[in-house]
Amino acid sequence: MTDSSNTAPGFSTLAIHAGAAPDPSTGARVTPIYQTTSYVFNDVEHAAALFNLEAFGNIYTRIGNPTQAVLEQRIAALEGGTAALAVASGHAAQMLVFHTLMEPGDEFVAGRQLYGGSVNQFNHSFKKFNWNVAWADATDPASFEKAITPKTKAIFCESIANPGGIVIDLPAIAKIAKKAGVPFIVDNTLATPYLCRPKEHGADIIVHSLTKFMGGHGNSIGGVIVDCGTFDWLMAKNKYAALVEPNPSYNGMRLAETFGNFAFAIACRVLGLRDLGPAIAPFNSFLILTGIETLPLRMAKHCENTSAVAEHLAAHGKVEWVNYAGLKDNKYNAIARRICPKGAGAVFTFGLKGGYEAGVKLVSNVKLFSHLANIGDTRSLIIHPASTTHRQLTPEQRKAAGAGDDVVRLSVGLEDSADLIADLDQALSAA
Repeated sequence: MTDSSNTAPGFSTLAIHAGAAPDPSTGARVTPIYQTTSYVFNDVEHAAALFNLEAFGNIYTRIGNPTQAVLEQRIAALEGGTAALAVASGHAAQMLVFHTLMEPGDEFVAGRQLYGGSVNQFNHSFKKFNWNVAWADATDPASFEKAITPKTKAIFCESIANPGGIVIDLPAIAKIAKKAGVPFIVDNTLATPYLCRPKEHGADIIVHSLTKFMGGHGNSIGGVIVDCGTFDWLMAKNKYAALVEPNPSYNGMRLAETFGNFAFAIACRVLGLRDLGPAIAPFNSFLILTGIETLPLRMAKHCENTSAVAEHLAAHGKVEWVNYAGLKDNKYNAIARRICPKGAGAVFTFGLKGGYEAGVKLVSNVKLFSHLANIGDTRSLIIHPASTTHRQLTPEQRKAAGAGDDVVRLSVGLEDSADLIADLDQALSAA
């Protein structure tokens, strides 16, 4: 994308144009789906340069693909990062981030207000690698500092917590990470860079489930890692071996020395993605790229609809409480206005006076809302976390994660808000 005006392009312009150009062979304006496994080398020297990381280019679609590359450049531009790596899912992004940072026996600190799948991944699957999580309270930044030990390699939280919709005080946690000398990782799935750019609040690494608001249409799975280029790996060379030690698979190359402020994204690609293999499909990259083009329009409408639905539920006789940071009387509203000035997102929770049974009945009686385990769709979605996404947790863990027995989570879509309110009203009456 050229910039003849010498001014930085706006967010909407980047969402449409960043990373893309007409196809040089055909003139196609939309980025093509490069549905291929591998790529022809110019000659033996070209192949050697690619494999030695002396030149950038395509080798094999497990490691990179031209459609994927446009997606990566676009998201890096929207987040203000130096580079990005798109992968098969949000969970795959988290796995590669920690695979790059951690050695067996290492620890990281995570805010416990997380998507239930992340809680499960951190508590159980990561233990097979001997990566150990220490839990903090994302609403209490001081709790992160208390959980740090000499083995801590990173701090992790979500910008807007799922399922609770809590907006997190990122600068306060970033300050603690900087003091400890460890990277600050932020999952920005619920906010997207339209509502919040974590780099501006101290994040060093950003992850997304592209399956959600970034793609936005519930038709493709993907994840991404954004390297903000802000962490000095060389100054922490005794902690992050994958980045600073000579790498035997690349002739002793030290990735942090060679690639500087985008070394982390390179390491995730040429070590983690190369060997663990969670590659994103070219077709999924294409669909997510198409979704990102309308991201600013969609997020503005999502937030408008969500405010209307949340205000209605807050006054409903069968609703005990509503936790949406966009409501003026919500205790996270001041943080939301500071961290997410364009809106507090489209996911929030509320509690029913009838508890668990009322939640099950509500999700069984909606007609316009879809009862399923996803968020960030153009369609409005509903779920009762205690009976679905968080059911593998103990009652205490569910409550700590913001998914207690009375909790219902909404992901508000792009329909007419009056129709969404009417559907909830009839379902609440039936419940």
